[in-house]
Amino acid sequence: MKILVCNVGSTSLKFKLYDMPDARVLAQCGVERVGSDHDAIFRYENCLTGQKIAFDKADIPNYESGIRLFLDYLTGADMGVISAVTEIERVGYKATLSKGHFGIHELDEEVLQGMEDWLSLAPLHNRAYLDAIAVMRGFLPEARFIGCFETAFHRDIPLERKIYGVPYEWYERYGVQRLGYHGASHGYIADVLNEQGRDYKAISCHLGGSCSVCAIENGRSVDTSFGMSLESGLIHANRVGDMDTSMSYFLRSEGMSDEEILQGLQKKGGLLGISGVSNDLRYVIEAAQNGNERAKLALDVFVTGIVHYIGAFAMDLGRLDYLVFTAGIGEHSALLRERVCEKLGLLGVKLDKEKNAQNEEVISAADSAVRVLVIPTNEELGIARRTYEYQ
Repeated sequence: MKILVCNVGSTSLKFKLYDMPDARVLAQCGVERVGSDHDAIFRYENCLTGQKIAFDKADIPNYESGIRLFLDYLTGADMGVISAVTEIERVGYKATLSKGHFGIHELDEEVLQGMEDWLSLAPLHNRAYLDAIAVMRGFLPEARFIGCFETAFHRDIPLERKIYGVPYEWYERYGVQRLGYHGASHGYIADVLNEQGRDYKAISCHLGGSCSVCAIENGRSVDTSFGMSLESGLIHANRVGDMDTSMSYFLRSEGMSDEEILQGLQKKGGLLGISGVSNDLRYVIEAAQNGNERAKLALDVFVTGIVHYIGAFAMDLGRLDYLVFTAGIGEHSALLRERVCEKLGLLGVKLDKEKNAQNEEVISAADSAVRVLVIPTNEELGIARRTYEYQ
C-alpha cells in the first residue's frame, strides 16, 4: 500500500511517500515559505534513485500551488516514483486535535467539523490542516484520508491525571481536560522501546521549538506535560508554557489589549521572551556563555521545568528504566542533556559525558540505574504505521 504522509504548517508543507508495510520511503518533499511570491523554497527527492532537485525564490502563493508542484514531480517522467496519483491509497496527516475525536480517525465531515469546533485551541495548526486537506482532496479524490491526531497517544491517560480542578460540568459539556500533544513523536519513541520488550517505564523528552515530557508505561502514555492547549507545560521557543490563569485578567486591567496579551504568550514568550536574545536555544546558550544574564536565566528556567516534570513522572511511574531525549534540542544539545541529567542523581541517573558529547545513542554511564538514550524522532514513520493499520 502506498501511503502519503503530510505534515502541514502555517507556511510549510512536508511530504513522504511510503510503501507499506515495508516502510520504504519512495519520495520526500519539503516546501517552505508557502504564501510568498519569489521567495518560497522547494526540495524534492526520489529516494529510489537518489535524484534531488532544490530551488529557492519560487512562486508558491498557497497550498494548492505547493501540493500541485510536489505531485507533478512525484508522477513526472524524470523524477517520479509513481505513474499516477491514483496509486496513493491513503493519506495520513499529523493533525492536531478535533473535538470529541482523540485517536486515529478517517477524516470525514464529522471529524473535520470537530477540528473547526476547536479552532480556538489551535488556531494556526488546525486552520492550516483544514485548508491543506481540502486542497489535497481535490487532487486525490479516491484516496482515504486518515487523521493521526497529536492527542491520540495520550487518550488512555487516567482521568485523575488529566482532569482539571474546574466544575465537572466543564469536562462533561466542553471537554475541558489535559489533552497532550506530540503524540506522533512520543508514540514513535514507544515503538522503538517496544522493540526491547514490553515491560518498561520510560520518560520521553521531546525538546525543540515546541517542548513536552511524556511518561510511558509498557508502550502507553500515562501522563504528559501538555495541557488542553499548546500554550502549556514546559516553556517553548516562543510560547509561555504553564502560567497563572489569572495573568491575562491582570494584564488586561493594566491596559494591555487581548491581542498584545496573545502575542506575548504565543509569539514573544518562552525562550525568546525571557532571554531577549532568540527563540533558538543554540543562540541562547551562546549568549549565556558570553555572560548574558537573561540568557542564563532562560536556560535555567528551561532546565528546571524539564527536571520538575521528569521528577514528578518518575514518582508516578514508581521506577524509571529509560530516559529519552528527542527532537531538535533533545537530539543535538549535549549541554542541555548534561544540565538536566546532573540534577537527576536522586533517580540514579549517571551520564557518560564523552558519549553525550558525541551524541551517541546510549549516553548513560555503565553504572547508571537509568538507561539514558538519544533517539532521533521519526514522526512520519509513526504516522505511516498508524495510517496503514487503520481499519
